[in-house]
Amino acid sequence: MKKTIGYWLSATWLAIVAFLAIFGQWLPLWDWEEPDYDNIGQTPFTSWKHPLGTDGNGIDIFSGLVQGARITMLIALVSVILGGAIGSALGITAAYFRGKFDAFMNIAFSVVLSIPNLVLSLSLVSILAYSDEDNPTTDTRRIMVLILSLTIVIIPILGRIARATALQWANREFVTASKSMGTRNLRIVRDHLLPNVAPAIIAIAFLAVGVVIIAEGSLAVLGVGVPNGKSWGSQLAGAIIDIEFYPQSVYVPALFIAATVIAVNYFGDYFRRSLDRRESKI
Repeated sequence: MKKTIGYWLSATWLAIVAFLAIFGQWLPLWDWEEPDYDNIGQTPFTSWKHPLGTDGNGIDIFSGLVQGARITMLIALVSVILGGAIGSALGITAAYFRGKFDAFMNIAFSVVLSIPNLVLSLSLVSILAYSDEDNPTTDTRRIMVLILSLTIVIIPILGRIARATALQWANREFVTASKSMGTRNLRIVRDHLLPNVAPAIIAIAFLAVGVVIIAEGSLAVLGVGVPNGKSWGSQLAGAIIDIEFYPQSVYVPALFIAATVIAVNYFGDYFRRSLDRRESKI
């Protein structure tokens, strides 16, 4: 499939985000937790010292975004990988064995999907990572609970896709032939179903990464995200009060979030189109 300019722009942006998330802590940047009181509210592209400006507290916006990339992408990738693995296993198993287990999983997926994603995540985080003056929660616990809650949100999404795709392949001739030859069920699933279901899961997983990034930012705005500006969402949430006087502290993180979500969504659409072309030839 021909790679368009959108493909290369998305790939370049995601490569930059990945580089910042992995190697950003070793770059010669201003300390993201150290205010520069001499340059409070500096606008973007007016100084090499603070290339994307500073917020109302004198915090370097670019350094904060580099720090936030690591936490945001960690939450997004781990949630989608765990949710995809669990959901795919449940969905493929249900589609292959059918019967009562398939009926139960279909109902379970439908029940969880009927609850708005943000409401479900907000409820789980509020309960599992409750914090007050007498019982403060740690940043690590809050991140782990966020990953857990978003994983639970992702499981039925990718599980439903895995089940639907596996149903299309479970009755193909090569699967029936393997069964008639006495091949073990686990081997049939591993060698025949999983390789054919995986492309569809990967395509939706890219879209799910975008969903998780948006969800993390939304939870931060609601006050239950990663605290202390350690993620893109929490930086955006903490800067809302400064939007009138220091708008760059809001729109710069928002642009980073938007560009990343658009890029992963493009890759999801690209893989989906590639999958459609592949299946049309079969």
